[in-house]
Amino acid sequence: MANKRRTVSIVAAVMCSLVPATMNAHATDPLPSWNDGKAKQSIVEFVQKVTSPDSPDFVPPAERIATFDNDGTLWSEQPMYFQAFFVFDRIRALEPQHPEWKTQEPFASVLKGDMKSALAGGEHSLAQMVMATHAGITNEEFEKTVTAWITTAKHPKTGRLYTEMVFQPMLEVLTYLRANGFRTYIVSGGGIEFMRPWCERVYGIPPEQVVGSSIKTKYELRDGKPVLIRLPELNFIDDKEGKPVGIQQHIGRRPIMAFGNSDGDFQMLEWTTAGTGARFGLIVHHTDSVREFAYDRDSSVGRLAKGLDEANGRGWTVVDMQNDWTQIYP
Repeated sequence: MANKRRTVSIVAAVMCSLVPATMNAHATDPLPSWNDGKAKQSIVEFVQKVTSPDSPDFVPPAERIATFDNDGTLWSEQPMYFQAFFVFDRIRALEPQHPEWKTQEPFASVLKGDMKSALAGGEHSLAQMVMATHAGITNEEFEKTVTAWITTAKHPKTGRLYTEMVFQPMLEVLTYLRANGFRTYIVSGGGIEFMRPWCERVYGIPPEQVVGSSIKTKYELRDGKPVLIRLPELNFIDDKEGKPVGIQQHIGRRPIMAFGNSDGDFQMLEWTTAGTGARFGLIVHHTDSVREFAYDRDSSVGRLAKGLDEANGRGWTVVDMQNDWTQIYP
């Protein structure tokens, strides 16, 4: 019995001695969901050299700006952008107020569940649906609608809440950068008012640090109270060449780090890395068909061709999701 107690004590002592070492290992690794490799190393090395006061590449905190695309970079985007699912759900919810939609395209196809036909009209059809579901109400009403949807709606394939389909490795990058004096911004082709209600809760990015596409808004008095009314007119498309423009208009500083996943982010990465001093560009390449989705050149959503071809020559980091990430979702 004494020997047994002694053995148990020894095992317990060994286990206890390992716990601090394990905890310390996790504590010192800012990106625990990243496999050790070039992608992870490039992020850490860049942050270290721009934040070390004695480094020739030191960047003052005020200039440490990092911009992130949202769809496909911070969360999934297949089989279509998540905001499109929101649009379709709003059409179904508003159907009783619009009996004409039963015979009017693209709304009729949505109500029949034929999403392919609904989107066959391309950007024009999508703009029609966005205006019909996003305009004519106040900003406060739209925010409440988005909040109610994002907290309950689930992805048709995974069954997860959409906010559960954010990428754990990218959440770690956001936290790591902010811990090192960076300000992190979303710069997305998605609707700015669609993202703002939940980005702070999910990403730790406040609404004033969200840049996106927008529709026009006007100020008016309703029953003596001032409100902002959303109009059925496009204001700004924050995609491709629009992203550097949106960054300049909203942020006023050129980022030193930019993260994207598609050719829609190419100009943002190009503009960011063309600046003077230390610069960093990263592309998330969707290569994991088992844990997420695998797509690039031939995809109608998140197409990646030019960025993939030119990343190496421009010194941009390309993340292979299958091999670089130990997990995808939290």
